Amino acid sequence: MEDMIICHCMEVYKSEIVKAIKEKGLKTVEEVGEETNAGTGCGGCQDDIQAILDEING
Repeated sequence: MEDMIICHCMEVYKSEIVKAIKEKGLKTVEEVGEETNAGTGCGGCQDDIQAILDEING
């Protein structure tokens, strides 16, 4: 799977978000933000972060 920037404000890649979710057992967009800073800038990527959470956590 090709890695891509999810959060342009903070330059956070999908791989970083996936790793944080799996290692820390993250469940919410807020937790991902606290852990990686993704979604804490303009907030435009929060739907994408939620989609990654849904993908991993089912």
